[in-house]
Amino acid sequence: MQVLIVESNPDLARIWQCHLEGQGISVTAVTGQEEAIARLHGPAPDLIVLDLVLRGGSAFAVADYAHFRHPETRVIFTTNTSFFSDGSIFQHAANACAFVPKRVDPDDLTALVEHYGQTAP
Repeated sequence: MQVLIVESNPDLARIWQCHLEGQGISVTAVTGQEEAIARLHGPAPDLIVLDLVLRGGSAFAVADYAHFRHPETRVIFTTNTSFFSDGSIFQHAANACAFVPKRVDPDDLTALVEHYGQTAP
């Protein structure tokens, strides 16, 4: 399984990446929109873990581009804000499959990645 992490905080991205790789998952981590779009020009990741409030660009631009370029790729959105806490993220991003706080336990994130990455259409 190939996962793309798009996270503004490189330290947090590294924690998630190490945890996922420890479970045998191949991970690429980037910190902003430009890097994410560049990665999406290549082979489709099975799943994207995407920071909703990117410091370097727009999470919706990344999600929309991923949906256009790789419609089968799902997105797990992460956030440390209350935006979209009502679940409306699923109305705004067609490829959204989960919405979790950035404080998510790495084991829980791994379980979500394994579940949604394996069940991709």
